[in-house]
Amino acid sequence: MSNQSSGGRAQWATNIGFILAAAGSAVGLGNIWKFPGKAYEGGGAAFLIIYLAIVAIIGTTVMLAEFAIGRHTKKDTIGSYAQLKPKWKGWGILGVITAFIILSYYCHVGGWVLYYIFSYIVRPAQVFADPTGYFYNMLGLFRDAGGDFTVTAFPLMGAVVFPLIFVALTAIIVIRGVQKGIEDFNKIGMPALIVILIVLMVRSMTLPGAGAGIIYMLTPNFSMVTGETFLVALGQAFFSLSLGMSIMITYGSYLRKDENLAKNTVLVCACDTLVAFLAAFMIIPAVFATGVTPGKGGGFAFVSLATVFMNMPAGAFFGFLFYVLLWFAAITSAISLLEGQVAAWSEQKGWDRTKVAIGLSVAMFLVGILYTISQASVNLKGVWFDLTNGVTFPVLGDFMEFLTDRLLIPINALTACLLAAWVWGTKNGVDEVRQGGKFPFKLGEAWSVSVKFIAPIGIGIIIIFGLLLGRAIS
Repeated sequence: MSNQSSGGRAQWATNIGFILAAAGSAVGLGNIWKFPGKAYEGGGAAFLIIYLAIVAIIGTTVMLAEFAIGRHTKKDTIGSYAQLKPKWKGWGILGVITAFIILSYYCHVGGWVLYYIFSYIVRPAQVFADPTGYFYNMLGLFRDAGGDFTVTAFPLMGAVVFPLIFVALTAIIVIRGVQKGIEDFNKIGMPALIVILIVLMVRSMTLPGAGAGIIYMLTPNFSMVTGETFLVALGQAFFSLSLGMSIMITYGSYLRKDENLAKNTVLVCACDTLVAFLAAFMIIPAVFATGVTPGKGGGFAFVSLATVFMNMPAGAFFGFLFYVLLWFAAITSAISLLEGQVAAWSEQKGWDRTKVAIGLSVAMFLVGILYTISQASVNLKGVWFDLTNGVTFPVLGDFMEFLTDRLLIPINALTACLLAAWVWGTKNGVDEVRQGGKFPFKLGEAWSVSVKFIAPIGIGIIIIFGLLLGRAIS
């Protein structure tokens, strides 16, 4: 099958290739190291029920809107906005800029994952001996004679070597194109991710004492559910699906007209949710079995889980598998983030695709170095970027995450909903899905109501309460 549509634009070779690529984009680090901790704090099965309902109502709504916009226009995010409403072109540019900021730090975290894969192969004993110290060493921090961490070296491994490898691999896959690069890699990467996840889940659930964790995750504890639980579930569901990052519009633009958009949207959302649920049943039983407190984010993934693997038979091997799992989750998302940018600038400016991919990768890698250094600053209470009067700004890393998670991503998704619902029109969106009656879309009216009112309200809640709470809901 040709790699290009009749108009000369790249397109997916197979529908399963598209689904795996879109699901790979949605399945990221947050599914593995954030979702389980949030499920634990939200009452186990109670959180799972709430999360599933939010994905079904809001997640599918926004994703279908972005897919429909992309396929209708057959353009990148900037071109799509410009075609439907020329004055909205700036919002498309904002989506591409958002992807640049996210990938700037995401690629460095991906490099840390590669570093840990290497570490669990050649020196797992060092990781187990001092999990906190080993992680800080990667950031250029070392213990002094008094036991405190100080900056004694530039974080070469954490900021240069392994992040550079991760960036290079991502760029190579994107440069190979939609079919030969992105689609072919995800046909291998996504099944591998799911197989590894299932293996680790089975190992976790068979540990002595893991039964308590399984029961916890299967028993709805609504006494732990608060108003913030709904906000957390809403934020996690929303951000987990790669919405508002110029990705799904771009991926949708590579779809043929004979593909069922509604069905594909459900499959992508279902795959992403399945991985999140499997991750919860991988992490929670293991931490119950080993006595580790469930957590969220990099500190939990790189430090706390070392204790879990250390107390597990063949822990070095399963630790290695876990970070391979994380790498697949990271790179499938990184590929989509880079593709959204490459498609936009190469199509809008007429620039060579390979040169754009290389240029963007170099720029993001350099910005990401500051992100890694800023993490050292956080752990040393602002020693790198200490402001006057003892005030420590949440440095570059925290600011980048604040900017994207609390503002840019939800704003971009909100503009996509408004564009689809009130500018392009829900009737046109429904017609794009149905393709002249070729595909049934019985929920077309419900989707129209959701994209006009329910999803925008939900996104608005994320923005407002995320700012009021002083931290990212996601």
